[in-house]
Amino acid sequence: MNTTRRDALKAFAAGTALAALGLNVRPGLAQEQPAAPALKGRIRQGACGGAFGKGMTLEQKCELCVRLGLKGMDFVGPNDWPTLQRHGLICTLTSSFGLSKGLNRKENHAECLAALRKSIAASAAAGFPNVICFPGNRAGLSDELGAENTVEGLKQVVAFAEEQKVTLCMELLNSKRNHPDYQCDRTAWGADVCRRVGSPRMKLLYDIYHMQVQEGDVIATLREFMPFIGHIHTAGVPGRHEIDDSQELYYPAIMRAIVDLKYDGYVSHEYTPVKDAAASLAEAVRICDV
Repeated sequence: MNTTRRDALKAFAAGTALAALGLNVRPGLAQEQPAAPALKGRIRQGACGGAFGKGMTLEQKCELCVRLGLKGMDFVGPNDWPTLQRHGLICTLTSSFGLSKGLNRKENHAECLAALRKSIAASAAAGFPNVICFPGNRAGLSDELGAENTVEGLKQVVAFAEEQKVTLCMELLNSKRNHPDYQCDRTAWGADVCRRVGSPRMKLLYDIYHMQVQEGDVIATLREFMPFIGHIHTAGVPGRHEIDDSQELYYPAIMRAIVDLKYDGYVSHEYTPVKDAAASLAEAVRICDV
């Protein structure tokens, strides 16, 4: 198969994904596309900013979300929350503090906990469900001491999260390729922290890309630790691009497992598209709508 034919087939596949959702296939015209048909909706889907590619305004991203049946976007700043809300969307996961300097060191607790409390209060006032948090990098700290310090810090804020009905989601990231030295790089370590904090408002952000890179065994891991998972991210492996058939994970099976496990949180697409962003996002929605 020559390059021209391969490219044509890829373009056709992307167009088919949009057409299957009732969307205009012309790139760059998200704002002119008709509404998509109703989804099964057993997976509540969202997206992170990178999945929209470059060039879309927030207004256009919101319009595309509505047409695709997405519930909201992760990491949208408070100044833009009114735009989300005007479109009937939510911020599915709000920010707090940076990922490298976190709760695994007691000297960081005051700064990190202040940021968490501020984000929890703002998210609760807006009616948004989740706030992200991080233990930080090891920097020579043992995993046991890092866990102990992280638990101590989280216990100081989790009662406030319970009161505000907001869930803290500690992100799992791989230290193998993308985030060297990051401490919460294994699901078992993160679940142990959640268990020791001992609150239904303390969960994990299970990033499928990162955990496939770090430890693999995605479906079995989800089955083992689902009670501790409060938010999920998708992306293709390798490369963190589309979740189509160009990568090694089979997302329909992963999503069926998530449904079978009665997961009721959000699944947000967090990848960098290498094809037309609107078409790729439409395809991701279709793939995950099991």
